[in-house]
Amino acid sequence: MSKEQPIAAANGTQGTTDKTKLSLNRVFGLGTGILMVAGLMIGSGVFKKIAPMAATGLNETEILLAWITAGIFTMFGAFTIAGMATITSESGGVYEYLRISMGNFFSFLFGWIVFAIMGSGSIAALAFVFAQSLNTLVHIPDPLFALKDVSIGNFITPFASSGVKMVAIVSIGVLTWVNYMGTKNGGLVNNIVTSAKILGILLLIILGVFHQTPAEASAAVNTPVDTTFSGTSVFVAFFGAMLSSLWAYDGWAYMSSVTGEIKNPTRNVPIAIVSGVGIAMFLYVSLNYAFMQVLPLSELAAIDENHIAAAAVAGAVMGKAGTVVISVLIMICTFGALNACILVYPRIYYRMAQEGFFFKKAANVHPEFRTPYKALVYSMVWSIILTISGTFDMLTNLVVFSGFLFWILMSAGLLTLKRKGIITAKVIGYPVVQILFLLFSLVLIINTAIVQPLQSFTGLLLLLSGVPFYLYFTKKYRS
Repeated sequence: MSKEQPIAAANGTQGTTDKTKLSLNRVFGLGTGILMVAGLMIGSGVFKKIAPMAATGLNETEILLAWITAGIFTMFGAFTIAGMATITSESGGVYEYLRISMGNFFSFLFGWIVFAIMGSGSIAALAFVFAQSLNTLVHIPDPLFALKDVSIGNFITPFASSGVKMVAIVSIGVLTWVNYMGTKNGGLVNNIVTSAKILGILLLIILGVFHQTPAEASAAVNTPVDTTFSGTSVFVAFFGAMLSSLWAYDGWAYMSSVTGEIKNPTRNVPIAIVSGVGIAMFLYVSLNYAFMQVLPLSELAAIDENHIAAAAVAGAVMGKAGTVVISVLIMICTFGALNACILVYPRIYYRMAQEGFFFKKAANVHPEFRTPYKALVYSMVWSIILTISGTFDMLTNLVVFSGFLFWILMSAGLLTLKRKGIITAKVIGYPVVQILFLLFSLVLIINTAIVQPLQSFTGLLLLLSGVPFYLYFTKKYRS
């Protein structure tokens, strides 16, 4: 019997008014879990990353290998999460796994960085991209345009793109309300939107693969880019391309945060994570193959960061209508990913509050809707603040260094728990997969520290900024 069951029974017989004692309902089946993983992963990244990857000078085969390699290591991470998911039926995901394997301090730092930057920043960024995509279809007025250059500290620009930000804020508020009113609501929205974006991407893949390239352009499309790389230069270019694709794969681990609302979680959570990553990997590799069947790498490489590579490809296949189709598809993808993020991240704060490492009210469960409604509100407020600030992209870039530290800890935690016999279930690839994933994460940290020392150091400082909060919560709620 899980920990939730006796609590729920007590609630049913005694009608307790203590909202921290109410349990979340297990309403998500395996299908919803799989679509949630895919929904978290498939945002706007896959439509853009082919351009910087083409600019590395790699040929088509090498670019596809970069996507496949990144997908394989992401799958290694999924296998590791799947192993950890067999030891608990509680919400919280990676936070809970780190708490069990590494203790309260490291798990708190993970939860802190998710709340402060990674989770809330992702919500802000996705909402902003969704609003930008809408703006390409229907012009959004900018009522505070005259104040666009006003800044705080030369990096916070609260009034820039005011109309787009307002739409982003409204989208965060609406989806928070949907998830506030019931977990099933958020799951239903996720299932509908994720199914739509998978179908849209499959359609784009089919159109690209079967696109008939004009004869005069076929040679350029089918001829590999001429490179004069040394062995070291090829590795650097390949590693850089793989880093670009890893951004598109991000999000795979966070579906585990809703473990407390998944039916038969020790079985369904591992299957959902591995299956969701597999779906995303297939779509990513196939879509990039389709891109390169339509346009030569030289044209893809020439697309600047302010334009979307997929729009150029769709334009070549469908004409002017292609731009509209891609804008709609990106809107659907970012809206779905936004809803999934709003659904899963507050469950981490909810679990932290249960353990006494977050604001106590975040552990409250709504007596009617059985949702962690206070945690949803905390997440919404901070995400809106980051949206207004306009700094979410910078902040999320700063935590690359600290983010991979937790994948190292998670891999080490699984190896430790498995060796001690605490994890008794079969773990795919143990121990080779977990060791390779740990080493891969370590290489990424070292590379990031070398290539971006200032950002890495700043990210580490932001991570350590959680230490005073850890001491505060320890003293206030766990004394």
